[in-house]
Amino acid sequence: MLTFDGVRLSFSGVNAIDDVSFQVGEKELFAIIGPNGAGKTSIFNVLSGVYQPQQGTVVFQGEPIVGSSPHHIANMGMARTFQNIELFGNLTVLDNLMLGRHHNVNYGFLAGMFYMGKARKQELENRAVCEDIVDFLEIQEYRKMPVGLLPYGIQKRIELGRALAMDPKLLLLDEPVAGMNVEETEDMARFILDIRDELDIPMILVEHDMGLVMDLADRVMVVDFGQHVATGVPAEVQNNPDVIRAYLGSEETRADADAKAHKAEAHVGPQSHKSEGVTS
Repeated sequence: MLTFDGVRLSFSGVNAIDDVSFQVGEKELFAIIGPNGAGKTSIFNVLSGVYQPQQGTVVFQGEPIVGSSPHHIANMGMARTFQNIELFGNLTVLDNLMLGRHHNVNYGFLAGMFYMGKARKQELENRAVCEDIVDFLEIQEYRKMPVGLLPYGIQKRIELGRALAMDPKLLLLDEPVAGMNVEETEDMARFILDIRDELDIPMILVEHDMGLVMDLADRVMVVDFGQHVATGVPAEVQNNPDVIRAYLGSEETRADADAKAHKAEAHVGPQSHKSEGVTS
């Protein structure tokens, strides 16, 4: 489905992506993880055409896409959600979903103005697709409400729905559960699995919730400072020493941090008990 090969991207001499390679197969849920600033979003921006790398190739469904515009890549079937919600708050849920159908609209100005012929036919067809997405994501009660009035978790679900409205061949999910509570996270995880298992859409997931990643992903790639650290099934990645170092630092660093924490705890402990006694 996708080949990302030897890509380098730098800004003013600083490497955001440093010779990273990976592949995504059909129906695969591929996760990219790493500390803040590791280059995860830069990889997404290269995939979607926002950034043009200085080196390397990206092939999507057999076609090279480096140098292609974002709208061309979207028309090829690559859809994306964003870490920060990018919806139109004054429009209804259905209208926001309809924006994902823009590449299926090819009628003229007059037909659209008078709502006749091809315009009416395509409008009804595209709305039917959006209604199916409303049912799939279980947001029926919000369908005609302005998005800006809805809870954060529902807005994240609507953004996922807008990406689905594009009939994607590959879905890029940029931190889909960021800022969600436990119940909202569980709901989103269920929808992500349904997208893979029922709709057969491969996905690339960037997420900081390690529990979610390890439960859902078929394979995981770890990056740090723009460099590839490891790729494998979740169990392999979790136990990889290089991955542990990337997230937690070296054993010496962790030991030093633990020693400082114990020393601080020993120092403030008696004061805390004394304060408790005064309070009681």
